[in-house]
Amino acid sequence: MINKTDKIWMDGTFVQWDSAKVHILTHTLHYGLGAFEGIRCYDTPKGPAVFRLKEHVERLFNSAKIFLLDIPFTEEQICNAVLETIKINNIKECYIRPIVYIGYGAMGLYPKGNPIKVAIAAWPWGAYLGEEGLEKGIRVKVSSYIRNHVNSNMSRGKICGYYVNSQIAKKEAIMDGYDEALLLDTSGFVSEGSGENIFIVRKGVLKTTPLTSILEGITRNSIIKVAEDLGIKTIEDRFTRDEVYLCDEAFFTGTAAEITPIRELDNRIIGRGTAGEITKKLQGTFFEIVKGKNRNYESWLTYVN
Repeated sequence: MINKTDKIWMDGTFVQWDSAKVHILTHTLHYGLGAFEGIRCYDTPKGPAVFRLKEHVERLFNSAKIFLLDIPFTEEQICNAVLETIKINNIKECYIRPIVYIGYGAMGLYPKGNPIKVAIAAWPWGAYLGEEGLEKGIRVKVSSYIRNHVNSNMSRGKICGYYVNSQIAKKEAIMDGYDEALLLDTSGFVSEGSGENIFIVRKGVLKTTPLTSILEGITRNSIIKVAEDLGIKTIEDRFTRDEVYLCDEAFFTGTAAEITPIRELDNRIIGRGTAGEITKKLQGTFFEIVKGKNRNYESWLTYVN
C-alpha cells in the first residue's frame, strides 16, 4: 500500500492526492503507450537530494521521443517540478514517479489530437525487495517468459505497456516461492530482472549484460563508473544462466531495487549464499554517494532546498 503524501503535480498545477484523477477513457489506460520514470530522493547532511535527476528526466524525454510523444514541458521545467513536488510534500526521502500519458480524446489505436499529459507523484518507499534482501540477498527464478525482441519493444524506452511482460514474470516467480524473476532474451542469454539490471562477479571480474535487450539503467551506469573508480575490472558481455549459477556473486541494480544481492538462482546457491565482498563494497559506496557522504560524486545529487 502506498504511503500517501499531500499533493501531486499535474500539468503544472498541484492537486490533492485523492483528487489526482483521469477520465476512464484516457488513451494510455486502454492501449499502454505512456512513458514514466522512477527516481529516488535521499536524506543527506545538506538536506533532501535527488539522485541523478537530470539523467532520469533526460531518459523520460528520450522515451517520449522514441514513441512520438511530444511533452508540453521542457526538461528544466520537469526537473523543477520534481523538486517542487518533494518540497510541497515536506518529505526527506521518497520515490518519485513522473509519467507522460496520452489523455482523453479519440479512441482507437491512433490517438489523433489527444493531449499529452504529465504528472509527478512522490511518496516514501523503503527497500523495494525488502531490507533483509538488501542485506542478505534474494532468491531468484529464471522466468518461463522472455524479454521481447528489440524490434518489438524498443529497449531504450521506459514505456508503460512494456511492464506487462515484467508483471507476469514477477507473478510467476512469487507464486513459485521466489522473490524476483530473471528474464532471458530471445537468443537465450541473460537479459535483466522484471525491473532491474543484473551484474555478476566471477574470478574478480564484474560482468553485466550489454545494452541490447535491456533498459539503459541509470543505477547500472552509476555502478559501472563506481567499479571503474574502485579499480574493479568490468566488462559488458552476454552470458548464460549457467554462468550465473557458477558465479561468485550476483546482484540487481535499479532505482527501486538499489543494489540488491542475489543469493540463489533456480535453487542454486550463488557463491556462499550471501552478499559477496565486491557486492558489499559497491553497495556501501552507492549508499555513501546517494546519502551525500562521498564528495567525489557530488555532481550526481540535486538538492531540494
